[in-house]
Amino acid sequence: MSDAEEPWAVTISVRTRDPRVAGWLERALGPEVTREVPRARATLARPAPDRLDIVLAARDTGAVRAALNTYLGWVHLALATLPPAGRPPG
Repeated sequence: MSDAEEPWAVTISVRTRDPRVAGWLERALGPEVTREVPRARATLARPAPDRLDIVLAARDTGAVRAALNTYLGWVHLALATLPPAGRPPG
């Protein structure tokens, strides 16, 4: 997909108290970015040590909404597993 085919974009910024958590989250979501989400694509960026940005681009509002819900769900799940895994909360 080219930028012309993806007029809709959204950025999810996850700021953590511990930069290690942001790195762990980036590693956890990395494989998901390489997978196809229908009519959308995602990229990850670390603009600061304690922050992870997830940039979603999609062809239409339905696709961006679906991608947004998917990635927010993955972030929630990943952060919810930190305390049981013995890691500091996000």
